[in-house]
Amino acid sequence: MDIRLLSDKEKPPIDLLLSADPSLPLVMEYLEKGDCFVAESDKQVIGVYVLLATEPETVELVNVAVAEKYQSRGIGKLLVKDAIEKAKIKGFKTIEVGTGNSSIGQLALYQKCGFRITGVDKDFFIRNYEEEIYENGIQCQDMLRLAQEL
Repeated sequence: MDIRLLSDKEKPPIDLLLSADPSLPLVMEYLEKGDCFVAESDKQVIGVYVLLATEPETVELVNVAVAEKYQSRGIGKLLVKDAIEKAKIKGFKTIEVGTGNSSIGQLALYQKCGFRITGVDKDFFIRNYEEEIYENGIQCQDMLRLAQEL
């Protein structure tokens, strides 16, 4: 598996990005401002993440997605670790990530990769998404904010 920066001339894997964030307007907004990285195996995109600089020394990991058929193989963890390394190389001091209160697997993944919970953005998903989101039988309402010093 290779992880590389998507060039400006390449079309981002929108369907894959939407599997992690169902808001097309939000996905398009951070794709425009951030750097999109894809994981490929046999010239097929199997994973994606986006890094978005939010402050001079802070970058946010705004989307991490793995194609369904490749999930539960450690690829998500490899993508998060790669994002952390790319952020260090670019000179950022802090990397942040946000995930839904119902995203139990993602919350565990980020903590296993060294992130710590720093706050809660109450009702983020209610304010920013037209349709209700449910995961693991729980309504996604609040965004849990996590960060890691690099």
